[in-house]
Amino acid sequence: QVQLVESGGGLVQAGDSLRLSCAASGRTFSRHAMGWFRQAPGKEREFLAAIGWSGGTTYAGSVKGRFTISRDSAKNTVYLQMNSLKPEDTAVYYCAADSSFGVLLRTPDYWGQGTQVTVSS
Repeated sequence: QVQLVESGGGLVQAGDSLRLSCAASGRTFSRHAMGWFRQAPGKEREFLAAIGWSGGTTYAGSVKGRFTISRDSAKNTVYLQMNSLKPEDTAVYYCAADSSFGVLLRTPDYWGQGTQVTVSS
């Protein structure tokens, strides 16, 4: 069982940066792939970024080059550094985990409660 708690959301202006954190509990954190998704009002949940247990990463085209995912296994925490934020990045951001990297990209087993990010123009 893995429990996830996100933090770091807030209200920022276009062009600003923000770093989200996701604290994971559970002894198998280091064996799970971790990822970030977001959901804007009226839209489906969207995959953003994922990181495997060995550190390999993949990104959605919409955020590649602006967002960076990283993990600190000693702290059981995964981060999402978001730069050059745009109003269209406004959404609830969710952390997710799964023992399979491939499954994580589509239907991860574990989800956090979400954190709101609002980008004003």
